[in-house]
Amino acid sequence: MTKKQAEDLARTRLDPATVVRAALELLEEKGADGLSIRGIADRLGVRMNTVLWHAKSKARLSELMADAIVAGASVDGLPEPWEPRVRELLHRYRRALLAHRDGARIVAGTYAAEPATLRFADLMTEALLTGGLAEREAVWTGWSLVYFALGLAQEEQALPDAMGPAFARRLDTGEYPSLSRAAAYFEDTSFDERFDYGLSRILGAG
Repeated sequence: MTKKQAEDLARTRLDPATVVRAALELLEEKGADGLSIRGIADRLGVRMNTVLWHAKSKARLSELMADAIVAGASVDGLPEPWEPRVRELLHRYRRALLAHRDGARIVAGTYAAEPATLRFADLMTEALLTGGLAEREAVWTGWSLVYFALGLAQEEQALPDAMGPAFARRLDTGEYPSLSRAAAYFEDTSFDERFDYGLSRILGAG
């Protein structure tokens, strides 16, 4: 068998879903900084060109990974009233992000117009419209909710590297009196409570 025949055979044995699964497994092991086409190819036992045959580019692979992560947020059995529905959607979205190492970072770095992502956005927009928001307000509120969920999840997933002694040392200089006054709350790791608080603030403002 020639090299080209072997590569063609490897391509037929793979599909985009298999490549994405391997990418997510590598993400769990090495994090976003350790994710590479070469690493995925090594994991699958194929050449880099074979991975790119299915994923086209690293950017495209990130989109497919992001949609697979969002697909972990089930949209079944949602509450009927619009506000509990929005809250439940966002809670499921956050759990899906946190279920993968650096999951929020992967999703935040893409703009994936893929089935699971679009389905989630459609259901959230539908709920906000049902709640009486005009089209622009529904879209902008939805963006605010998603960006808030992504940002807080990224902070939670980066927690081992967050704040640290540098924060305290800089506050000790006395140059940031307001930060010093509220320092305990900047280091608050009550992410569940902070998430619910943020949802209430955004939906209340909406």
